[in-house]
Amino acid sequence: MTSRHRDSVTALTAVTGVAGVLFGVIVGYLLGVSQREAGPIPMASASVAAAPAAVANEQELQAYRNVLASDPKNARANAELANRLYDAGRYAEAIPYYQQAFAGDARNVNISTDLATALYYSGRTDEALAQFEKSLAIDPRHGQTLFNLGIVHRDGKNDPKGAIAAWEQLLGAVPDYADAGKVRTMLAELKSRVS
Repeated sequence: MTSRHRDSVTALTAVTGVAGVLFGVIVGYLLGVSQREAGPIPMASASVAAAPAAVANEQELQAYRNVLASDPKNARANAELANRLYDAGRYAEAIPYYQQAFAGDARNVNISTDLATALYYSGRTDEALAQFEKSLAIDPRHGQTLFNLGIVHRDGKNDPKGAIAAWEQLLGAVPDYADAGKVRTMLAELKSRVS
């Protein structure tokens, strides 16, 4: 082996090693991100169509898929991949990852509620309602679950009484809910239509 060839091999080995360490740091960081709080269903639309979504970072998605290739039951990696897909408006793609995450962490109300919301946005309203019930079995006072449950009853099932019941339960269980004023307004509006 010539000196020049040996130097090229050494440089290539160093670059490969640095790239591997950087990849490991990035994946470690991504997996270290805590589970996000289940978010509300945007209310701007009365249909299953969601608000415009963010563009997914395909490299980030692939990093999670790489982790799942070697550890398919990794609840955190499944949840984070599902969250990224959900945030990009790719709800149907997110569902199996949320399902796998929930199978591995069946007491996580946020994962359950995010799964329900993804089901709703995928046009699977009855399955969404069933999943929200699982969320409430975990935490009957979970504000986002109750808020979203009301939205699905109102918009997905055309069931104002179901929405009213969910939102009244929300205000009773979580009186300091961040969007309590908005919930009271929606309740008053629905009650005026139902009466």
